[in-house]
Amino acid sequence: MNKIEDRLEDWLFKSRWLLAPFYGGLVAGIVVLLIKFTQEFIAFIPGVLDASIKDVMMQLLLLVDLTLLSNLLLIIVFSGYETFVSKINNLEHEDRPSWMGHVDFSQLKIKLFGSIVAISGIELLKAFMMVEKYTDRELGWLVGIHLTFIVSGLLFAVMDKISATAKKTEVEAHIVEAHTQIEHSSSSHLEETKRPSE
Repeated sequence: MNKIEDRLEDWLFKSRWLLAPFYGGLVAGIVVLLIKFTQEFIAFIPGVLDASIKDVMMQLLLLVDLTLLSNLLLIIVFSGYETFVSKINNLEHEDRPSWMGHVDFSQLKIKLFGSIVAISGIELLKAFMMVEKYTDRELGWLVGIHLTFIVSGLLFAVMDKISATAKKTEVEAHIVEAHTQIEHSSSSHLEETKRPSE
């Protein structure tokens, strides 16, 4: 029975590598975004001198949007791979991001929501710069969706803060209990050594 259990657990543990192609696909998605970024940038340069400030800002916001989306995918790839698949063994590399290896699942969710809120904010700003093309209902939906992302991110942050505080309190309680046991053991040992030998 133990051999069957060990084989099953080993098979389940190795199944984490099934996630690797998903992260490879996200890397390919970053390449696609790079192609679109390059395409948009090259198309933007020839007419930049004749473009209005509003058109320039709209084009730059599009480039910022693509950049933020690429950052979001990169965060998912690095953090997700290290959390669910395997550690990336390049600790000595000078260009290794400082947050790699230190982002757990809770922090990953916060980073994702931060990126999503930033992307949503860019989209909302683009909409307000072309406000004449949108109805009040459409603008209302955009604002509502953006606020939903913000509130959801704040709720996740509060929940993680409460969870971290509870965990810290539990750890401190264990430390106090361990110190108490050590002191009690030391006191008992001292009392035994002070007793005259019979």
